[in-house]
This record gives sequence, structure tokens and C-alpha cells, in this order.
Amino acid sequence: MTTSVLIVDDQELLRAGFRLILEKSGFDVVGEAADGVEAIERARALSPDVVLMDIRMPRLDGIEATRRIVAQLPATRVLVLTTFDLDEYVYDAVRAGASGFVLKDLRPADLVRAVEIVATGESMLAPQVTRRLLEQFAPPPSQAVALPVLTDRETEVLTLIAAGRSNTEIAGLLFLSEATVKTYDSRLLAKLGLRDRVQIAVLAYESGLVLPGSG
Repeated sequence: MTTSVLIVDDQELLRAGFRLILEKSGFDVVGEAADGVEAIERARALSPDVVLMDIRMPRLDGIEATRRIVAQLPATRVLVLTTFDLDEYVYDAVRAGASGFVLKDLRPADLVRAVEIVATGESMLAPQVTRRLLEQFAPPPSQAVALPVLTDRETEVLTLIAAGRSNTEIAGLLFLSEATVKTYDSRLLAKLGLRDRVQIAVLAYESGLVLPGSG
């Protein structure tokens, strides 16, 4: 089935460029929006698989628009567009429920790949960038949020996800099969009420389980 995409950016020229790239690659661009208010309205009406979301926009920014869209449309994934990767706005967007971000000047092939990845339910955020974002912008331990009770193994897996380890790497480190690690991933998402591994990493830092610079 063709992946449907909603493009949200306050610059008409950028929207047109993204539409051209995505439509040439076989995606169904179902609509466009020029600000966060329009994005929410169009998302509700169109229920796209993926929203390509700018952060800085008039009326309502992409962070709040992301928060409302993922709350109202659990099956819709948000991929944030940004000019700078290490940006507090990007961190806030990820916390709001975005499944990752891409730079606005990325190559067309990379944009296509990013949309494909988030459409399958995966996160599009390089582990190294995730860690740098969290270490720079996560709140101090004194403001840590509480975690629900986890088993020792769940805690180990959560910590390694926050460290940017892939399922294959986690399996090797913990002497588990990759299928077992994926089961732990699913269990953590359900227990923590989260959408994907990006949110797991964020929570690990915000709970104080993983500290900036802890390696």
C-alpha cells in the first residue's frame, strides 16, 4: 500500500520541492499545510501515514502540532524538518512524539529513505545524534521523572537503547537472541506507554537512569 504523506512548512517553495521528490518516489502526498494549526486540521482530515513537519512556523509551531497529532492519531508518524541538528527545538519535538528528524538540506534519496523508515514504525534518529541531543538538553538529575518498576533485564536493555546500541549489539552484549531483544523492546514500549526507541532513550535520560557523559 502506498505511504501517504502530509507536508508541513511555512515556505511554499520548500513544500513544492518536497512534494516533487516524494511523488517521484511513489509516495502519495495527500496534502500540505503552512503552519501548525493547518497541520492539525489536515492531519485529522487526511490521517496520513507520515507528517513531514517543520518546527518554526507562525500561529502554532511544529512542536505543539506534533504533540497534538500523535495524541490524536496514534498511527501517524511525525518526521521533523530542521536546519540545525543539535537544536533544543529538535529535542522538544522528539519529546513531543516525533519519530526523528532530518535536515532541510538533505539529499533527495535521504529524504525518501527517512520517510520510508518512519512509515514502518521505526525511528529516524541516528544513535550518535540522539545521545548528543539528550546529553545537551536533558534535564538535570534533580528534576528526574519516575520510572515504573522494571526487571533487571528490562533496565539493562533500556540503558543500552539510550546508549545508542542497535538490537544486534544489545543481543551480543547480553548474550540474547535478536528476537528476544525485540521482545524486550516491545515490552518496554508497552510498559512505559511510548511509541518507539527514541522515546525510550529520552525517558532513560529524563529519569536519571542514564546520566550525560556516562558512556
